[in-house]
Amino acid sequence: MDGRDALARGARSRVVGSEGSFRLLAERWGSEPLALPSGEYWLGIAAARAGSITAEGAAAPISTRVHVEAELPDELRHPLFRASVHARAGGLVLRIEPPLEDDERGAAAQKRLERAYRRDRRPLEDAVFLESFYGQSTADNPGGIADALAATRPGTRRYWSVIDRSVPVPSGASALVEGSREWWQARATARVLIVNDWLRKRYRRHRDQHVLQTWHGTMLKRLALDRARSGIRGLRTRLAVQRERRRWDALLAQNAYSAEIFRSAYAMPGPIWQTGYPRNDIFASPDRAATVRTLLGIPAGARVVLYAPTWRDDRTEMVDYVDLARFADELGPGHVLLVRGHSRTLRYGQDVVGERLLDVTSYPSMADLLLVADVLVTDYSSSMFDFAATGKPMVFFTPDLAHYSEDLRGFYFDLLAEAPGPVVATREELHVALAAAERGAPDYAARRAEWRERFTPLDDGQAGARVVERLIAEGWLPARE
Repeated sequence: MDGRDALARGARSRVVGSEGSFRLLAERWGSEPLALPSGEYWLGIAAARAGSITAEGAAAPISTRVHVEAELPDELRHPLFRASVHARAGGLVLRIEPPLEDDERGAAAQKRLERAYRRDRRPLEDAVFLESFYGQSTADNPGGIADALAATRPGTRRYWSVIDRSVPVPSGASALVEGSREWWQARATARVLIVNDWLRKRYRRHRDQHVLQTWHGTMLKRLALDRARSGIRGLRTRLAVQRERRRWDALLAQNAYSAEIFRSAYAMPGPIWQTGYPRNDIFASPDRAATVRTLLGIPAGARVVLYAPTWRDDRTEMVDYVDLARFADELGPGHVLLVRGHSRTLRYGQDVVGERLLDVTSYPSMADLLLVADVLVTDYSSSMFDFAATGKPMVFFTPDLAHYSEDLRGFYFDLLAEAPGPVVATREELHVALAAAERGAPDYAARRAEWRERFTPLDDGQAGARVVERLIAEGWLPARE
């Protein structure tokens, strides 16, 4: 080796090694060492000559040599991941996969486990099975409810469904990798399943089980049946929505406005609990903002601009209409631009890199980011409703407003007429709007207050506790531990 640093680069993570050696556990956003996100990592040229890949855990390190001229290494096994190296296009690719056992991997193995799951008739346990954004996080509304459970019912087990072991899981909870034997078993025996998106086709209700669908935001854009089009596509959408809705025993709503829309969008005949959003309980924690700023490395006194666009149905990656790296530089000293892609863009593209810019797409909690932001820049994201609870200014950057509202989704109300902040379409207009917000211009103060009263009247720090009380009152969880 020539002593040069080596690089393993993936979609949302990169690992710098030396002498061709890489440590495959990473600490991100203050977490304990976790696996790298599953996927492929291209190894830099320094690593392609010779070197080693090392998995460091609680036990002795596991390592194997990599030589391009010789055999590629056998698969590395670790409690948090499986890793292998493959030659491709004249280089080397490191593949990270979830730590499933051999008899849990592949379609045939999953069908066997699913059949066992469907036959499982064991008694239910005092436990909740939680899933957020298809296992990509342990935050959002399921996270807020889990925090309330941990505080008031520590004897109730909390099982977190995670896509792999790169996802941090709160202390005291159990991480279950999707598709593992333990994952299937917990799905069958937990008294309550708490999710914020669809359960997908493999779910089967077991006797006396209950499902709480928390959803993941108050809506501007049309949902489900309200956006189903005519023809075959519309029919398929309606059938899928109706099948999914039948799996829910109750649906959580942030406010009365959302509850009314859920009734039509999902033809929901069952109860809709208006409790406020547990994910926003963090707003009532006075010391949390300072902790998050330190965790993110935000300089003292810096003004934080949070850019958080929603995803687009016609693309996989986050939109960038302003050249975000350049835009962050134009904000000038004393500013930090936080860039937050939607959960549906998490596994695509690369983190944006720039001066005074921090890509926080992989940061676990959106509520933390809203808490530390001095101003929010969004487009059609539900974050606009959550941020209303903070009373801080918003700017709506919508250069594709006509295309999005007419061709992709459609809205429940006129954003231009009702937005609690300026709606702009160019980078120049965006700069002007941010400067006005920094000066404390009062133009939209009254409308922000109206939004806070309309959309977040129950986001008072106790939403999670109210949900737990409702779970007990409805008999979904036993009254006593």
